[in-house]
Amino acid sequence: MRTPVVMILGMVFTPCGLLLNLISTLTPGWRLVKGFLNQPQDVVLYQGLWDICREQSSRERQCGQPDEWNYFQAEPVQAARGLMITSLAVTALGLLLATLGVRCWQDEPHFGLAGLSGIVLFVAGLFSLVPVSWYNHFLGDRGVLPAPDSPVTVEVSYSLVLGYLASCLLLLGGFSLALSFAPWCEERCRRCRKAPSAGPRRSSISTVYVDWPEPALTPAIKYYSEGQHRPPPTEPRDTSKLKVGFPMPRPPPKSYTNPVDVLDGEEKTATSQGGSSSRSTRPCNNSLPCDSDL
Repeated sequence: MRTPVVMILGMVFTPCGLLLNLISTLTPGWRLVKGFLNQPQDVVLYQGLWDICREQSSRERQCGQPDEWNYFQAEPVQAARGLMITSLAVTALGLLLATLGVRCWQDEPHFGLAGLSGIVLFVAGLFSLVPVSWYNHFLGDRGVLPAPDSPVTVEVSYSLVLGYLASCLLLLGGFSLALSFAPWCEERCRRCRKAPSAGPRRSSISTVYVDWPEPALTPAIKYYSEGQHRPPPTEPRDTSKLKVGFPMPRPPPKSYTNPVDVLDGEEKTATSQGGSSSRSTRPCNNSLPCDSDL
């Protein structure tokens, strides 16, 4: 069996989302701070979840800068740390389940396990989307995310963009794999329909039982069994019952063969009459004698 398209999309989006989510979590590029008064104009600060880096066009990037404004103590930063790590762990678990469910080494996929991995990956995408959106909402609020006063400006940096992209890929991959529940549910419903019922089936409300009277059979059928006619029973018939059905045709009468040849006497009479054609005949009766007596 070929791998369904939804599973292929899920297996493509999920590793990409995991990689981008890992880069977004570790890199110090959630916020870009620039425009310091007592610093060169090309000096910028990259603030992330774990580190602050200072960069200047004429020098290399220097990380491990001191937190002068208690940036790491802000609530969005603390929440983003915990939720991003949770998202990475849940994504790894969902990717493991997806690998077992999609079955690259088996003939047929395990649709139930693949659908479960889709739900896990979708939750992982939500765990990543919530801190990224929360941090972006308070990006310019210096009361929530501390930063120097104006003319210092704050901007979105590359790590926050990668976090958004990783969240979208995880959500899409999880949704694609969750669609594997459709054939799994269809197969379960088919098995339930084929399985025999545990108890006696209840009759439908629309079922109506009608006790029809037994039709009265004709004597030719009712009293004929095993090639012999049987006499009708002596019990009187109940004429109160309704006669249902139609009369059956009676069998034709039997033909009888007479063993005596009826034409035998006629042939003899015709022969005797031909031999004595010269003799006059007259009918015999009681008053006159017959010709044979003369």
